[in-house]
Amino acid sequence: MNPFKLVLEEEMAKYLVIVESPAKVKTIKKFLGANYEVMASNGHVRDLPKSRLGIDVDKDYEPKYITIRGKGDILASLRKEVKKADKIYLATDPDREGEAISWHLYKALKLEEKKVYRITFNEITKTAVKESLKHANQINMNLVDAQQARRCLDRMVGYRISPLLWAKIKRGLSAGRVQSVALRIICDREAEIDAFIPEEYWTLDAALVARGEKKPMVAKFHGTREGKLELKSRADVEKIEKEIAGARFVVQEVKKGERHKKAPLPFTTSTLQQEASKTLNFSTQKTMRLAQQLYEGIDIKGEGTVGIITYLRTDSTRISQEAVNQAREYIVSQYGEAYAGAVEADKKEAKKIQDAHEAIRPTDISRTPVMLKESLSRDQFRLYQLIWKRFVASRMTEAVYETVAIKVEVADYRFSLSAGKLKFEGFRSVYIQDEEEKENSNLLVKHLEKGDELTLSELTSKQHFTQPVPHYTEASLVSALEELGIGRPSTYAPTISTILARRYVVKENKNLYVTELGEVVNQMMKEAFPSIVDVHFTANMEMLLDGVEDGAVNWKTIIENFYPDLEEAVQRAEKELEEVEIKEEYSGEDCELCGRPMYIKYGPHGRFQACSGFPQCRNTKPYYEKIGTECPKCGKDIVLKKTKKGRKYYGCIDNPECDFMVWQKPSGLKCEKCGSILLEKGQKLVCANENCGNILDKK
Repeated sequence: MNPFKLVLEEEMAKYLVIVESPAKVKTIKKFLGANYEVMASNGHVRDLPKSRLGIDVDKDYEPKYITIRGKGDILASLRKEVKKADKIYLATDPDREGEAISWHLYKALKLEEKKVYRITFNEITKTAVKESLKHANQINMNLVDAQQARRCLDRMVGYRISPLLWAKIKRGLSAGRVQSVALRIICDREAEIDAFIPEEYWTLDAALVARGEKKPMVAKFHGTREGKLELKSRADVEKIEKEIAGARFVVQEVKKGERHKKAPLPFTTSTLQQEASKTLNFSTQKTMRLAQQLYEGIDIKGEGTVGIITYLRTDSTRISQEAVNQAREYIVSQYGEAYAGAVEADKKEAKKIQDAHEAIRPTDISRTPVMLKESLSRDQFRLYQLIWKRFVASRMTEAVYETVAIKVEVADYRFSLSAGKLKFEGFRSVYIQDEEEKENSNLLVKHLEKGDELTLSELTSKQHFTQPVPHYTEASLVSALEELGIGRPSTYAPTISTILARRYVVKENKNLYVTELGEVVNQMMKEAFPSIVDVHFTANMEMLLDGVEDGAVNWKTIIENFYPDLEEAVQRAEKELEEVEIKEEYSGEDCELCGRPMYIKYGPHGRFQACSGFPQCRNTKPYYEKIGTECPKCGKDIVLKKTKKGRKYYGCIDNPECDFMVWQKPSGLKCEKCGSILLEKGQKLVCANENCGNILDKK
């Protein structure tokens, strides 16, 4: 053994890098070399205690943090390495929560006497990690305080309101500052859909044939020379059909032009969750889990473990200049100069851009999805491909379409037809959005000129009814939360997961529906805590938290202003609110096994009947609430039922022998026009037969 080498090793400086996730340890260790030790905190190491509020409301609202159960061994291991280290680098995630974890580590490990530095990187690559060490900084206490304020507000709401829900409804429920507003938004949408009254309207299409052609073109009724005309009944259609019978269809105006479609912006957390839901059918939680794996590092053959996308929690569309240059080189080499876009990505101006992060993009554009396919799971590959294509497309030129719009005159009326053809595909050579329109097939209109006469082949009229706004999906709820300024990128997925886990909301075919339990909880929150579930109040709270991050607002001032009002509302609610628990009562039936009365009980999935002779007799069966209306098909009782996931509907008690079911409550009255049953919708009665359209006021 060389003694000189031993001396060198003893004198070599030791550096400790602490990250959040164990998945990052191996990757970062590989980048840094022998004199760096890399360890993981496994997320948070300190938090407010579970068994009490943990905030001293009498002493300046000081939070009382304790070591999280199970983290003692991790902290002990970290303390051993801290003693050996000359410098300590806290490398937790580059956001508020990551900053707070670094601060908690600083306190828990008692690093006051050590040389401690905070480093952040938006991507886990050798270049980014090495560069972060050159720009090591101090912990940003504004970010820490913003996170402390958020945590304390959430704790106050959850700790003070949840026990009230347990007492008034049932145990195991929870309230949350953001989750309760999300539930309110879904409930409001459901109420809007339930109260929606469909309105009749008609369309009238003319199949027209140009001279010398065989294939007809479809022109849609537009109106008169004065402007657009709505067709609201069959009588409106018949009047027009009568007036244009035998009249000449003449081309009155031809407009040729171009339409430019801009390249999409690169992904933010919100838009990634929305697009992954639409195109890949991923839940928000699944999208974030997969994105975390791609960010933390994938074992690539020939390269080892490396992060292949940038940080996944961001609401910025900014791209670094280095990535812009790399993307341009790639696009020019693969597609040609004409496809390389010169315009910078738009910036959002209306609201806070979180921590000046970049958009979500590949860390190296030359790592194409095909190259990495063997290194990724099927779902990882699909998500990476979506991110890669979206980023490449965002740096490309716009798509250009040739357009033709034609107005056709007949008698005093106007019909219109149009066509569009892709002239230059631009970004569409890489990325086509799921909802993007299909090209119009009326390509023959290109050859029409003003004054050309067209021959009528067929007139087609069709009855329609207006549709209510759609139910929320996970994707559209994320979009709504972002639009309203509620929550931040890191909160969307856990918020939705919580309201689904609590069974306040269920998901069927992507749509989110409120359960009976969700309705009860929302109603109670609206009555007792209107400000907590007020959209504008919650959005304003987010702005105040951003003010803390900017150093403009003291975080304890927010807490001081919030808690007394919350406490007053809780005390008032405890005294005034009626208990909405469903008490056990006789169901009207006797047990077919032992003859004792059956009682209505309330379980995790709603009401059911149980024998009063329990535990001697354990007979149970579903409970169906009769609504006092007969089934229009078989004459038996209509009862309130629920789907397996908890969504309410009305069906025949004799199911499956009788298949009658509707989503709205039947009124028991019949439509005087067609004989179908009338359904209750708000203050109206609407015919269940959509083709009838009869609507009456409730008496």
